[in-house]
Amino acid sequence: MKELETAPVLMCANCSAPLQGHFCHECGQSIHSVLRPMAHLLEDAGDIFFHMDERIVHTVPPLFTKPGFLTLEYFSGRRVRYIAPFRLMFVFCLMAFFFVHVAVNGTHFSGHGDSTSKEALGAFAAAGTADEVHELYDDQIRDLRRTESDPAVPGLAKMGIATARGQIRDSANKRLQELGAPLLAAEPEPAAPAQGTPKVTVGWTSEADLLDEHNTVAIGWLPDAVNQRLTASLGRLRNNIRQARHPGPEQDEAIHRIVEGVFGVLPLTMFVMVPVFALLLKVFYLFRRRLYMEHLIVALHSHAFLFLGLLLLMLLGFARSALAPHVGIAATAIGLVQWAIAIWMPVYLLVMQKRVYRQGWPMTILKYWLIGSVYFWLLMFALLIAMVIGLTH
Repeated sequence: MKELETAPVLMCANCSAPLQGHFCHECGQSIHSVLRPMAHLLEDAGDIFFHMDERIVHTVPPLFTKPGFLTLEYFSGRRVRYIAPFRLMFVFCLMAFFFVHVAVNGTHFSGHGDSTSKEALGAFAAAGTADEVHELYDDQIRDLRRTESDPAVPGLAKMGIATARGQIRDSANKRLQELGAPLLAAEPEPAAPAQGTPKVTVGWTSEADLLDEHNTVAIGWLPDAVNQRLTASLGRLRNNIRQARHPGPEQDEAIHRIVEGVFGVLPLTMFVMVPVFALLLKVFYLFRRRLYMEHLIVALHSHAFLFLGLLLLMLLGFARSALAPHVGIAATAIGLVQWAIAIWMPVYLLVMQKRVYRQGWPMTILKYWLIGSVYFWLLMFALLIAMVIGLTH
């Protein structure tokens, strides 16, 4: 009879523990070596890619169309087929703010001001008399003021329109000088506040004190290094405010710095606000006996959906702007889709809250309104801080 031989035991190369499978049960290291032919690495890379693609397909459609579905799946323990909530929110947050940033830059730096100024420059060069120059100037300024008064135009774009007015006046004056006619007068400065009108205040100081170069930050309980850093930030804030108020190339540079600064801190601001929103859910659903981590998953999925909706709105907006001059019907259809998404976003959050916390509609609507109101003002405060940080960029 042939003797039985003991099967060889493989040992973990990292901790020398006996291996019982493809991974070490002590340290978790894989049995497979990374020193393999390149073809094997390409196979692994393809597997990782398609596995990730599979999770995207399982995650994104229900995130947008099934309120609360992903959250309830996580609570049930079915997680491996979906993208993790934080990663989902993180990716959509960065993508949404990136396209909002692109839209803001496009509106300000290549929108109303630049196109109008270039058209005006060519029109003034073709004008043969001073009266034609004055008529063209009045028409251009009238159009810009009409655009500037439109509440749908962003504030940063309105600053760009002020720059365009100055460029148009310079172009008109250049042509008037060539024709030997009197030049246009500069636009009057904004009227000073009437006697007795309170000064605009920023924090603890007036606007005049804020812009005074001699004022520094000196908070007694802070170290000198921190006070010096705050003083330097205050100096940058003064410089940006001054340059942003006066039309010209420096205004564009100041606005560009402010925009870059604001969008540089917006993702971090939202990462801070997500746990705050989870805390609000914990307070308003205190007697539901849920862990804070459960509320945090609800908050992550809620914000991931909002950022996905914002991303879709921005992409559709770009498509609408591109198609509007050529295919008006398609642009109108895209506008209707944008309205549908905008209406779906608050409805989605309400239905999600109802499905996850399983309370009656009256109580769900009341808590939805209260949580939304409190979070709205907290978010406005956080965005105000982000704007101040952007001004110091």
